[in-house]
Formats: sequence, C-alpha cells, structure tokens
Amino acid sequence: MLAKRIIPCLDIKDGQTVKGINFVGIKAVGDPVELGALYAQQGADELVFLDITATHEGRKTFVDLVGRIAHHINIPFTVGGGISELSDAEALLNAGADKISINSSAVRNPQLISDMARNFGSQFVVCAIDAREENNHWTVTVNGGRIPTEKELFSWAKEAESRGAGEILFTSMNHDGTKNGFANDALRKLSENLSIPVIASGGAGTMDHFVDTFTKGKADAGLAASIFHYKEIAIGDLKQYLHQKGIPVRI
Repeated sequence: MLAKRIIPCLDIKDGQTVKGINFVGIKAVGDPVELGALYAQQGADELVFLDITATHEGRKTFVDLVGRIAHHINIPFTVGGGISELSDAEALLNAGADKISINSSAVRNPQLISDMARNFGSQFVVCAIDAREENNHWTVTVNGGRIPTEKELFSWAKEAESRGAGEILFTSMNHDGTKNGFANDALRKLSENLSIPVIASGGAGTMDHFVDTFTKGKADAGLAASIFHYKEIAIGDLKQYLHQKGIPVRI
C-alpha cells in the first residue's frame, strides 16, 4: 500500500494565511512563507496554497508570493486560485509550483483540464471540487463555495479523471472548519469510483479523524488547515499516531 500523505493547506487572502468555518468568518492566522517552511520542517508530505478569493474577486493568484514560499520548502507544492488559462499555470510553474489546482475555472470550462494535462502532464493537474450535500445529493459549488452549479460530485470527478486530472481534491462544504471529521462516505465512493488519488479536505479535528478517512474513507491523503495553524496537532505527532495504528506514512 502506498504511504498516506499529510498535507497542510495555506488558504490565502490578501497575502495572509486565513481560516474560516464553512468558508466564511475568515480571519488571519499567520505568514504563509513562515508557515510553509515550518510545515516542511515538521515532515509534511506536500503543501497546498489556495488563494481562496482570487476567483470571486476576478484576479490572479499572487505569483511572487508563490515564488517566496517555494524558495523555503523542499516538498511538493500545489497552487490554486484564479487559474483560468494555460499561461496562468505556466507562470506558477515557473515560480516554483509542482502542481496546479483548478476548481471554478474547470467547472466553467472543462476543456481546461484536458489542455493542462496535455501541455503539462496529468501529474501536474489537481482538480479541486467543493461540494455541498443536501438530501443525499452532492452539488458542486464554485467561487469558494458561494455559488451552486448543476454538476454533481461523483459524475464531475469521473469526468475530470477522464479529461486527464491526476488527482481529486474534494472539500466537503458541510464539514469545512467544523472539526467534526471528514465526509468519509463520499470519500469512499470517490475512491472506489476513480483510479486516481483522492485528497480528503474539510472537517479534520482529531488524529482519529485522519485514521477514519484513511480506513473508512479510503482517501489517499488528508488535508487540513486550522488544526496545524493553531498548533492543535503537530504533523510529526500525527504521523507517529497513524504509524502506531498501522497506517503507512512517511516518517
């Protein structure tokens, strides 16, 4: 079995790392360059940078900030937010990103996934999906979870895979920031329906939540923000705990 990955996430707004609950009530929690370097030192497997208001505000991700973070880390680095064309992705790749995460732009223009996979390779393309569950139906949302679409989670994830996405980053809007655990039923269904890795996002609050998402949810990676930013759980401690539970991780 491949090692499960632990991925801290830097949600960026106005150049600062921020965190909210269900994507609202956002407040600053630290400098992204310092946090990125800290997480790399602590043993994070990857780092994700999401400019959470870039699409909503109609602007591009901070390329210079991406470059500064990349300079201070030695782990794979995924960047998303406001990426709507190949030139955006190329600029971020040149700045030090290892992967590009596309979300709203892919929903509006699915061909973008195909174009990016063809130009840069599937391993470079992460399709992020923010979805909200209501009456057992998962609706895909855009603009940081603000706008519901007609797309459904599982069919959209399958289309993204068929178009060449190398990973799916699924955030449950119902669980985001609540610290009540990941959406493991949906994650398990995604993992069983897809042949590409699935990253679990939204709801991490305890070490056992990671155990559950790797066993019950069959996720390939667990992403979290506030529990790491507020030092509620140290990445090294989490990996030791997972190892003790028999879950393969890189220590």
